[in-house]
Amino acid sequence: MNSINLFYVIDDDKVHQFTIKKIIEYAQMTSKVMCFDNGEHAIVFLTQLVKENQIDKYPEIILLDINMPVMDGWEFLEKYVLLKPKIGKKVLIYMVSSSNNQEDMDRAKAISDVSDYIVKPITKEHIGKMVTYFQNMQIN
Repeated sequence: MNSINLFYVIDDDKVHQFTIKKIIEYAQMTSKVMCFDNGEHAIVFLTQLVKENQIDKYPEIILLDINMPVMDGWEFLEKYVLLKPKIGKKVLIYMVSSSNNQEDMDRAKAISDVSDYIVKPITKEHIGKMVTYFQNMQIN
């Protein structure tokens, strides 16, 4: 049984996208994972969903890479914050990076819309904790 309807993976690394998708599917935590190569593609897609009033197609969880071409994770968050009031649904955002740079970690933790900062590689255990946290939020 799936715990989450939809995950978004926003990351320019195709190998990471593939790996995360397989981990999530193997753990049977969702039947659908959508991948975006950069923040701009994702924010354009999300904006269109809002315009079309298709909020049910918004994810419950977003895995957001920091360093990407075109629009990085920080820029995505700036745009997302403007879009958030129109969503009407709680979306958990996890910043994901291969960097263990303390400045990036502190910056992410200072943003209220970021649930956590995770250093790659993401494991099944990471995904499990995200899903459990989301489920607990729904109960409370």
